[in-house]
Amino acid sequence: MLVSNNSYVAPKSFILNGIPGLERVHVWISLPFCTMYIISLVGNLGLVYLIHHEESLHHPMYFFLAMLSLIDLVTCTTTLPNALCIFWFNLKEINFNACLAQMFFVHGFTGVESGVLMLMALDRYVAIRYPLHYATILTNPIIAKAALATFLRGVLLMIPFPFLVKRLPFCQSNILSHTYCDHMSVVKLSCASIKINVIYGLMVALLIGVFDICCISVSYTMILRAVVSLSSADARQKAFSTCTAHISAIIITYVPAFFTFFTHRFGGHTIRPSLHIIVANLYLLLPPTLNPIVYGVKTKQIRDSVIKLFQGEKRTH
Repeated sequence: MLVSNNSYVAPKSFILNGIPGLERVHVWISLPFCTMYIISLVGNLGLVYLIHHEESLHHPMYFFLAMLSLIDLVTCTTTLPNALCIFWFNLKEINFNACLAQMFFVHGFTGVESGVLMLMALDRYVAIRYPLHYATILTNPIIAKAALATFLRGVLLMIPFPFLVKRLPFCQSNILSHTYCDHMSVVKLSCASIKINVIYGLMVALLIGVFDICCISVSYTMILRAVVSLSSADARQKAFSTCTAHISAIIITYVPAFFTFFTHRFGGHTIRPSLHIIVANLYLLLPPTLNPIVYGVKTKQIRDSVIKLFQGEKRTH
């Protein structure tokens, strides 16, 4: 891609090599990935339909859960079909602009997902601390404004990423050892300084990830104080049980996210590339796969609504 001594052109496409070192078992790796993707599609679409269909679930907690499901559908659908094409058909080429678009959707919607998890933590705090005023505090207009602000924050902060990548010269290889276009994986192929990309990436991580985790931590600290102050043991148990599904979602989302973030920047020579790529894929696959299951198992109202829905269908037949 080197045209002359001092002139460069952007690559027309990148080659996504999949999981380095495990090319021979790509087909076998694809089986759990494909299974998880199908589960995520069925689970999240079913959850969104259930929340829309059942009036008993028309409450802030479930509206936020529906947002989380829609975001999960976008993030996994942006990457998994492409990865399966690599594993099954060896279709590795991706257009440069399509790569930038995929990068934007992946990072943008994972940023929005982090914001929704923060909103869900604040929702749990209001529900436990002010149960009698819960419906009057978290009204539909407030929910809509909070959701819009979270969406705009995630999208607007990610818009510069494609432009920061597009300005870089790529004079060496166009082969990406990945299953999708991740920002740091792409910029590392550049033959120019990527200092601006790294600094902006860290700034976005602080503005989204660190800020959201701080808000979640503060929310749960206040929740813990509110629960401990309850006089009834049953009330404390019920209050804790309403938070377990959300805590599970936080762990499922943030543990692989932080692993991916730190290995890209600080552990590139100590972590095996294959492990890094697998975790990076699980980071986008685990939340969509497990969130509907966790909320379905842990939330009584959702279980009851599923039973009611199936019983209603049986009666119609």
